[in-house]
Amino acid sequence: MRAISISRPGGPEVLTPVDRPRPEPAAGEVLIRVAAAGVNRPDVLQRLGLYPPPPGVSEIPGLEVAGTVEAVGGEAGSWAPGDAVCALLSGGGYAEYAVAPAGQCLPIPAGLGPVEAAALPETVFTVWTNVFDRAHLKPEETILIHGGAGGIGTIAIQLARAHGAHVYATAGSSEKCAACERLGAERGINYRHEDFVDIVKKRTHERGVDVILDMVGGDYVARNLEALAPEGRLVQISFLHGSAVDLDLRPVIQKRLTLTGSTLRPRTPQQKAAIACAVRAHVWPLVEAGTVKPVIHATLPLSEAAEAHRMMEADLHIGKIVLTT
Repeated sequence: MRAISISRPGGPEVLTPVDRPRPEPAAGEVLIRVAAAGVNRPDVLQRLGLYPPPPGVSEIPGLEVAGTVEAVGGEAGSWAPGDAVCALLSGGGYAEYAVAPAGQCLPIPAGLGPVEAAALPETVFTVWTNVFDRAHLKPEETILIHGGAGGIGTIAIQLARAHGAHVYATAGSSEKCAACERLGAERGINYRHEDFVDIVKKRTHERGVDVILDMVGGDYVARNLEALAPEGRLVQISFLHGSAVDLDLRPVIQKRLTLTGSTLRPRTPQQKAAIACAVRAHVWPLVEAGTVKPVIHATLPLSEAAEAHRMMEADLHIGKIVLTT
């Protein structure tokens, strides 16, 4: 099969087309003939040598795919060859074939094609487990979503609105802020020119927001604590500005705040399967109804994976970048 390998840590040019043996599904796994694969920030970190795959996982990048089931291993549940699926992977998605644990596969939602479906697993699993499982966002609460125009942000805005929350989102341009507002944010905040703490305080009559979803870290952490309401929850899912912070913890005590976070890749297949069940029950009906839609910025052939990474690192995209086989 054709695949994309990381020849060495470095820039996008190290993404190299290769021929590899087609993987075989083990017990509890399905082999997917990949039609499309989502591109995510962790793929870039892996390419840079900063996010190695877990032991035993393919070194081929790619954390989400969509396509058709080609073959199944034993104990793979009800999946059968020919089924249209999308799946969360621990790696191996930039290829013509990929294996996935059966519990991490979901049917492609009615009305969606493989490109749109490939843009969902990594983002939807991340948003559901962090915003709803960990932060317990409730109807009529307020949430601030950093990076609102990215793949995770565009889904988080829509899911939060669908569950009756009031949404604010930060983004790096007026165009991106407008996109956030079209998706349901009550206010897009241009972080290059505006102070998100001041704006959410004014919009909430100085109370602050109930939940913040943050992938920035660094100097944002202290400002996030300032922007949170009493009993607020900060959910950290990445650290674009760094994970080491100098922090005054007094707001945590004074406002009874919760600081939490998670990452998907190291979790067990059983844990990911539980998230998949929740997604199928709570998110898939919203997708099939058209309430939540994947936002596709660009689609490129697998051979142009390097260009997809350049596009992501330029940070001009709105929504997801998807590779097609």
